[in-house]
Amino acid sequence: MQNDIEEDDGIEIIYWGDEEKNTVNEENFKRKKRDRFNLKKELRAWGKLILIALIIALCINYFVITNSVVPSGSMQKTIKPKSRMIGYRLAYTFSSPKRGDIIIFKYPDDEKQTFVKRVIGLPGETVKIERGKVYINGKELKEDYVYFDTGHPEEGTDFEEITVPENGYFVLGDNRNNSEDSRYWQTTNFVSENKIIGKALFCYYPEWYLIK
Repeated sequence: MQNDIEEDDGIEIIYWGDEEKNTVNEENFKRKKRDRFNLKKELRAWGKLILIALIIALCINYFVITNSVVPSGSMQKTIKPKSRMIGYRLAYTFSSPKRGDIIIFKYPDDEKQTFVKRVIGLPGETVKIERGKVYINGKELKEDYVYFDTGHPEEGTDFEEITVPENGYFVLGDNRNNSEDSRYWQTTNFVSENKIIGKALFCYYPEWYLIK
């Protein structure tokens, strides 16, 4: 039997027993010492995870979803003023917008801005507005989502008949007499399909609700 005293990093190690057992104890101690918490290693690992998460988030935001805001009341009562929303960029990858869809697109008169409006007229159709009523190919369009904040549908809502071009869309705000939409743009009266960013899905601020 032997009694050896050894110091390692200020830690006193006392071996009792035979040499073989002491060797086992020494190996266990060295292994535990190697397995001690390594701050730099942990920080590097967390840094990699955060970087990967950021890259995934950026890819999703750029290719899958879009984050937009409606600063005005042009889409009332469907979308409340100053609401923040999420749109789906891939909504029209394999299909075209349908009448009634609420889309996010580049504003034709200033493409640095994004607008949110409802699709009304499809490619090849004629659109006319008379005393607040929309006519598609001569037939009145039933719209249960329309809102007139002045209470007078006939005010500022008339629009002479126009034909929607190929790959173009005629869009209007739900707050029909308080919306800067296809009726008033200077560059064109239509949204080109390649200028559509995505389809509006839901609002998340200041409250959460689906967009219909």
